Amino acid sequence: MRANSSARRTSHLWLLLATALMILPLVWMVLTSLKTPQQIASTPYGWWPSPFRWENYREAVTAIPFARYLANSLLLCIGSVVGTLFSCSLVAYGFTRLHWPGRDWMFAVLIATMLLPWQVTMVPRFLIIRELGLYDSLGALILPKFFAEAFYVFLLRQFFLTVPQEMVDAARVDGCGEMGVLWRVMLPLARPALATVALLEFVATWNDYGGPLLYLNDPDKFPLAYGLEQFVSAHSSEMHLLLAAAVLFTLPIVLLFFVAQRTFVRGISTTGLKG
Repeated sequence: MRANSSARRTSHLWLLLATALMILPLVWMVLTSLKTPQQIASTPYGWWPSPFRWENYREAVTAIPFARYLANSLLLCIGSVVGTLFSCSLVAYGFTRLHWPGRDWMFAVLIATMLLPWQVTMVPRFLIIRELGLYDSLGALILPKFFAEAFYVFLLRQFFLTVPQEMVDAARVDGCGEMGVLWRVMLPLARPALATVALLEFVATWNDYGGPLLYLNDPDKFPLAYGLEQFVSAHSSEMHLLLAAAVLFTLPIVLLFFVAQRTFVRGISTTGLKG
């Protein structure tokens, strides 16, 4: 018993050390964002701001059209999440509960596409978007989300496989069609998995830089990720403003994770992604 207690304390200490190492850059970023340029360049270096310069955040927000970039990012995230949940749940259900020739082979092909880097399909995607007349619009980034992504299809399929076939058969006996089974049985049971997919897609869209760089040209349509890069180019020597903008960009993701942490962990543990 005493040996187990000692091993548990040791593992906790290692976890605390690893956590501290991961949090340290974030702490440095937040503290440095509250310093004056003179404090940042001072020798010896001091961690604690004195005084706290909250004006850095106001200057960072006013230096760029922050509200417009934020609205564009939120629109992209909401559209991408809706498209991903809609398309991936349909495809995952088709690979789980429908029986059709070549289903397993097609699923293997779908999973194989996960090996392709985004850069491989960048040119064909651009040409398709341009032919559809969606270039330089937010629709160029939202529309592809309605055609399912292999990773999220795999994740939802793993969860759908855990639903007993008897529940599906009972719904069909009660008169439900395939869409009824999906809407009334599968999706309510898959809420943790759907929340996990939504969170992952939200974070991926929020941090996306390559998509806006490829498809957008109008500054009024830039999301925060791309707008922040423009901010870096214009204020490369103003470290206090750069870090204040970085904190504002990171804060929504951190808050979102803490709010949805329990649902996210539950979804991961029920979709076959846990170790």
